[in-house]
Amino acid sequence: MGNIRSVYNAFKYLKAEVDVVENPQKLELEKSLLVIPGVGAFEDGIKNLQPFIPKIFEAIDLGVPVLGICIGFQMFFEESEESKNVKGLGLIKGKVVKIKTKLKLPHIGWNRLEIVKPNCPIFRGIEDGYVYFAHSYHAIPEDKNVIAAKTEYGCNVTAAVWKDNLYGVQFHPEKSGRIGLKILKNFLGLEVNHAL
Repeated sequence: MGNIRSVYNAFKYLKAEVDVVENPQKLELEKSLLVIPGVGAFEDGIKNLQPFIPKIFEAIDLGVPVLGICIGFQMFFEESEESKNVKGLGLIKGKVVKIKTKLKLPHIGWNRLEIVKPNCPIFRGIEDGYVYFAHSYHAIPEDKNVIAAKTEYGCNVTAAVWKDNLYGVQFHPEKSGRIGLKILKNFLGLEVNHAL
């Protein structure tokens, strides 16, 4: 899924031990953090993720921190206008819709990140700044309390969500310079919360 190499390189830069898992049976959830990257179409993302879905739900139940990036984040939701007959993971109630703007789509480039939940663990020590986006669709959660950050691109865009051990970002932290690396470093500092 599209951005695996750049996500891998960002984590390696942070001195993390990283495995790109192509077989769900090789996923060791007890000592893992789980990252679901992705660039491209919602339908292709769900199709590629299909063999991993039971393990993703198991990880969430075990309290494993899970980070979705771009399409990986959008797949957390129930559905997307981009692929009308394809169900998302349904981890967060809501849907993914095309950005309603007169500005150019896809939205590619740097935009100001407004952190609305500074207590979100992945935003610890981070102030508002600029991060890199590449998308035409954005998520609209039913429960606005899960929104951890937003941006403006002709309309309000959910830039990040946080729900228990589930973290999702519409932008690409691996391409977002110092702020992006700090977000990934904060994610690496999370621990499995078996109390969930």
